Amino acid sequence: MANFLDNIFFIFQRLSWLSLLDILLVTLIFFVLLYSLRDTQAMVLLRGVIFLVVALVLLTTLVELPAFSWLITNALPALLLSIPVIFAPEIRRALERLGRAGSFSPTAKQIPYADMQQVISAVVEASARLSARQHGALIVVQRMDSLEQYMETGVKMGAKVTPELLLQIFYPDTPLHDGAVIVADGQIIAAACVLPLSASGILNRSPERQMGLRHRAALGISEVSDAVAIVISEQSGSISIAHAGRMIRRIDPSRLENILVAFFRPDTTTPQRVWLQRFFPYLFQRKDK
Repeated sequence: MANFLDNIFFIFQRLSWLSLLDILLVTLIFFVLLYSLRDTQAMVLLRGVIFLVVALVLLTTLVELPAFSWLITNALPALLLSIPVIFAPEIRRALERLGRAGSFSPTAKQIPYADMQQVISAVVEASARLSARQHGALIVVQRMDSLEQYMETGVKMGAKVTPELLLQIFYPDTPLHDGAVIVADGQIIAAACVLPLSASGILNRSPERQMGLRHRAALGISEVSDAVAIVISEQSGSISIAHAGRMIRRIDPSRLENILVAFFRPDTTTPQRVWLQRFFPYLFQRKDK
């Protein structure tokens, strides 16, 4: 016990502010890496890679196997080079998030909150009526990040947001019902837009694994931007909302309105908080009342 305490004191005596900074930077890198890979298929691959490395290290350390140790030693550089290939989608997503976080000013134009309240009311009313009729729908409301590249995939509209127009767009078998409606600057900018599908494992672990493309697209657009996506299921008529790679299922219209109001009410935050909120959205999600 005395030797153990002496070793602990010896370690603390050798610590300096540079050593603490070194440890902090390494810890931060691992935290950002694991945070970026959370709830993705890459986390399963990462567990497999860690298990394989630990097993190989133990095997080559505890048992004397010269030929096997030589093979592992020479194959290790190739394994390290394969990591960027295996985790390419996750690395790209993390760099995109870092690029969005690097901008302190929002890329999307802010509209008066009174106009935003009218948009929210129209979206909530349309969602309630679509849910009652069991008409599938996907409505994406832009926040700070621009969705211009996804608007280009659809039909440009530039129309006022009204429940009647949303009902007409998502009426079954109409030309614009298949795809997403993007709402920005208080208008319906485009309809029948194509969105990226989710690459995470959240939907695979949910009780209902057979979700349609609308739910996967809603989760996908929330993973690559800070937009809010509202989904109405065509099978059950249930309303869901997705943001920051998370989805809340089976919400009623009143709760949907509370969530949208919480997202779009005026918020006075410092630039530092805005940067952190855009890179770590899960830590700053508002709770709906």
